[in-house]
Amino acid sequence: MQNKLNKIAKDTNIFLKKFIKKQKKTELIISMKYGLFSGGKKIRSKILIDIGSLFKLNYKSLIVIGSAVECIHAYSLIHDDLPCMDNDTIRRGKPSTHIKFGESTAVLAGNSLLTMAFEILSHKSLNISEKIKIDLINKISKSSGHLGIAGGQYLDLSYEHKKISKKKIIEMEIKKTGKLFSFCCVAPLILRKKSKNEIKKFENIGSEIGLLFQIADDLIDYKGNLSAAGKKTGKDKKKGKATLISLLGYKNTIKYANKLIFKINNKLKKYGPKSKNLAETLDYVLNRNK
Repeated sequence: MQNKLNKIAKDTNIFLKKFIKKQKKTELIISMKYGLFSGGKKIRSKILIDIGSLFKLNYKSLIVIGSAVECIHAYSLIHDDLPCMDNDTIRRGKPSTHIKFGESTAVLAGNSLLTMAFEILSHKSLNISEKIKIDLINKISKSSGHLGIAGGQYLDLSYEHKKISKKKIIEMEIKKTGKLFSFCCVAPLILRKKSKNEIKKFENIGSEIGLLFQIADDLIDYKGNLSAAGKKTGKDKKKGKATLISLLGYKNTIKYANKLIFKINNKLKKYGPKSKNLAETLDYVLNRNK
């Protein structure tokens, strides 16, 4: 599993470094690269490639699409760490981008990575039809803005120190984290021109995978330590964050996560042994950094 993740991370970084190198150099490139190449595991790209393998898609095309996803993920982390958001000073064991370069530069670096994702998806290096490119850009845009990451972060901040229902917490976590995973799960189906019903089915699977990832992240914050997590832990409780742990407790949240994995794997049974890679990834997501 770790070898597969390492290969995807390496291939993604190679593509991104080449892509950035071909661009005109600006003052923001250094801070953009700092946020982008900070040693992330590339789990979103791994999910994209796992689903892509179910439909026998070209690995190189999936790496390009995954690179756009990683740009959006990096942008969201840079902005989440800002003092006006979650105010985190450490990310992946290093000073957060705003600590290293200042707040205004961090905002602009994040904005630039967000827009670079669309540049990648519309670029000639992604050798697919213009119609499919537009469909991918449309879907990833919805995953990133007020219907997805940004909207989820808004809810996350507005729910602090409040009693929030399980339904609302799940909706918030699906927006904040699940929507980008949804994109990773539907992109291969968009490439294969699958029906709206099939796309909807994989969109839901992606939301559930994203929810699982967010639960795992919350579990790490609850029980993990700085060296393993690469960021300060125990902050959710201090900030009064609305999480499933705060509502259900630690043990019940683990049970909920395991049920979620069973549910996702059940939906992919019809793909037989081809779904084994995804099942391994889900197990890794829940048990990482424990």
